[in-house]
Amino acid sequence: MNAQPYRDRDRDRDRDRGSATAEFALLLPAVVVLLATALGGVRVAVTQVQCVDAARAAARAAARGESPDVVRQVARAAAPDGAQVSVDVTASTVTVEVGAHRRLAGPLGGAVHARGSASAAVEAAGEAAGEAAQVQVGP
Repeated sequence: MNAQPYRDRDRDRDRDRGSATAEFALLLPAVVVLLATALGGVRVAVTQVQCVDAARAAARAAARGESPDVVRQVARAAAPDGAQVSVDVTASTVTVEVGAHRRLAGPLGGAVHARGSASAAVEAAGEAAGEAAQVQVGP
C-alpha cells in the first residue's frame, strides 16, 4: 500500500489550520456593525412609540379641558428624555406634537428625529358638566 495520499491529506490539514479563526476575525467587525445598527433601529422605534403615546395622552388631557401646563406635564411624563412638546389649541380641536432626537449607534451613528402627533376634539364645558351631572344622579 502506498502511504502517500495520507501524507498529502495531513499536509492539507496543516495548511488549513487556523483559517476558521482568520475568517472569524475578518467577519466579526461586520457582525458588530450590523448588530449595532439593528439595536439603534430598535431604539429609534421605541422612541417613536413613546412620542406617539405621550402625544395621545396629552391630547386626551387637553380635550378634557386641562390647562396647557398640565397638558405639557402629561406629555413630558410619558415622553422620552429630552423630548420637545408643542400644544396647539383651536376652538374645536387640540393638537399635541412630541419629538425627540435619538442616535442610531451611539456617538458614531447618525441622529434621527422621532415624532408623534395626536389631535382630539375639545369638549365644551357645558357638555362635560352635563355628562357629569347625568352620571352622578342617585339617591
